[in-house]
Amino acid sequence: MKKILFVSSEVQPLIKTGGLADVAGSLPIALAELGQDVRVILPKYQSLKLDSEIEYRCTLRIDNRDVNIFQTYLPNSLVIALLVDSPDYFSKAGNPYTDEYGNAWADNADRFALFCRIAVEVSQNRAYLDWKADVVHCNDWQTGLVPALLTLEPQRPATVFTIHNMAYQGNFPQETFYRLNLPGQLWSMNALEYHGMLSFLKGGLATADHITTVSPTYALEVQTAEYGYGLEGLLQHRHHELNGIINGIDTDEWNPETDVRIAQTFSVENLDQKNINKTTLQQRSNLPENTNIPVIGLISRLVDQKGIDLVIECLEDLVTYPIQFILLGSGDKGFEHRLKNLSYLFPDKIAITIGYNEDLAHLIEAGSDIFLMPSRFEPCGLNQMYSQRYGTLPIVRKTGGLADTVIDAMPETIANKTASGFVFDEAATGAMLETIKRALLLYDNQKIWKQLQKNAMLKDFSWRQSAEQYLNLYNHL
Repeated sequence: MKKILFVSSEVQPLIKTGGLADVAGSLPIALAELGQDVRVILPKYQSLKLDSEIEYRCTLRIDNRDVNIFQTYLPNSLVIALLVDSPDYFSKAGNPYTDEYGNAWADNADRFALFCRIAVEVSQNRAYLDWKADVVHCNDWQTGLVPALLTLEPQRPATVFTIHNMAYQGNFPQETFYRLNLPGQLWSMNALEYHGMLSFLKGGLATADHITTVSPTYALEVQTAEYGYGLEGLLQHRHHELNGIINGIDTDEWNPETDVRIAQTFSVENLDQKNINKTTLQQRSNLPENTNIPVIGLISRLVDQKGIDLVIECLEDLVTYPIQFILLGSGDKGFEHRLKNLSYLFPDKIAITIGYNEDLAHLIEAGSDIFLMPSRFEPCGLNQMYSQRYGTLPIVRKTGGLADTVIDAMPETIANKTASGFVFDEAATGAMLETIKRALLLYDNQKIWKQLQKNAMLKDFSWRQSAEQYLNLYNHL
């Protein structure tokens, strides 16, 4: 049994801004189910959603301030969550990283440096918890100082650093390094120094024993200039200690056989029941009810990364085909405005909901025939996996986790029953539109379409698979 400290700045369902929280809320539980002793550590933000009691454990004095550690459990599990309490730093209204206007907190370097120092103390059994970690698993830039600080410890645990998104690096001016009173030997190009700046992400990538990304394809992509954001050289240099492990999904939350948020549960055995969700979705979206017309769904942040501009560019072409298009999301105000306008122009073809609604998200996954996900980059992605569970065939761009989880419907993959969606290469409107047309042609052959749905629904996207791969990695270290 390994003692594993999982260090994350957000953990679902306690607090979430993105996919990192989903991983941090699920992987530790999956590891515990494999018999490991896992603890999660995160800051005690003001906006934490706490169901169970929290218990005071200890106070540590770090950098001339007293920091309390509280303890609770991840919901529906026996996984201990340690909460790092420093009210000046973490009891602010709003998001863990930004104020209500979306500006990064001015003291982010101080906040997450303190968090990292506490994680080190806990891992080294210096927090009065009678527990010493064998492995410390860090995630994204907010935890990047942990592996660096642990290199200075004589009896240290093994360290793993997972990249969820290379675009966020935690870079600060050189004077921040001195103000944070960090050990001088870490100001080096082999640790925290990055072009004369302090980089939390670079620190994690340079000093961890092993680096993972959230999909095998993304592990290759981050070694290129397009996706490496200036750190591709370091990642190429460390490619022997770098691999990708695809995220799992919550197969209880996203299960067409038991989903309470959809109009009608269904399974591989009774796929026809899926149509009840389709007509409910059409009603709810004020679109004509018709089970023969293919419904294309999309749930996304409306930003460039997600390829929303490609969707907007091709919608006027797309509505000349017998389709309906249903979108749920929010983001760039320009994109929101243009999508709304298109829905006014084509009210019987396009339905747009701006915002986020969990019930509608589940109904779109269950009631659509096709799910569109044309991301420019996607480290892992979850919706393409949810879609396959619900027999909704995804159309994705060949990048990151999308490339690893969707098998393109081609003559050979249709024949050997592995095809589970449609894939295009280039982030261009033409390439996407051609792939949508290819899907629509296959939709007309209901015998093949049903087989593709079954292939997709039978795939295993559970966390257990991912947890077993992580456990192999920990044992290897």
